[in-house]
Amino acid sequence: MDRAREFCETVTAALEQNRCEENREAMEKYMKNHFSFFGIKSQERKRIVAPIMKEFQGIDEEERLKAAVLLFQKPERECQYAALAFLEKGVKKAPEQAIETYKQLLQTKSWWDTVDPLASNLCGMYFLRYPDKLTPYTEAWRTSDHMWVRRSSLLHQLKYKEKTDEELFFSTIDTLKSEKEFFIEKAIGWALREYSKTNAAAVVRYLEMTDVRPLSRREGLKWLKNKHPELLSS
Repeated sequence: MDRAREFCETVTAALEQNRCEENREAMEKYMKNHFSFFGIKSQERKRIVAPIMKEFQGIDEEERLKAAVLLFQKPERECQYAALAFLEKGVKKAPEQAIETYKQLLQTKSWWDTVDPLASNLCGMYFLRYPDKLTPYTEAWRTSDHMWVRRSSLLHQLKYKEKTDEELFFSTIDTLKSEKEFFIEKAIGWALREYSKTNAAAVVRYLEMTDVRPLSRREGLKWLKNKHPELLSS
């Protein structure tokens, strides 16, 4: 058995052994019954998976990517969470082609709970490692036919703060601001809110000049209304 498959099967077996029916139904209900669960809560899952990740810490980065893809094929959601944790362990060594695997995972069993860490943590760190790829990939993904890939394009720079490419940031919002899709509207608001903590004036100026969906505007201004209401027009 190759190392990727061995990791996948070891993690799955360990999670299976700790299945908790008492938690399972509530966890599945919280995720609107889109996915099956073992019923293992976050802290317990991390405790179970941590020693396995340590055992496989020397895995080749190509094998790490392959292991994540295999875990995303498992029905239980905890396997996808384990895959993301394993990928984050290697994000600083991610090979150039990792972005294609990230995109594949964005389109596999897609929902906010996996898409958002893929976009903001994994893709975000990837583009800091390969900065010349940020603009072309963001521009391509923001016009994707896949809604979750479009959402990802809004969140690549979520944690960039002063490193944000402001022109790309606002042009991506411009591309998507008219969509009547809840998860796009929320992502726009989230991105604006986070960037307002770094450059409040830019966000205020953008929202004064730009017509975005009401939900995006409300979400985008939440932090400013609480922390710096004096910056907003009455």
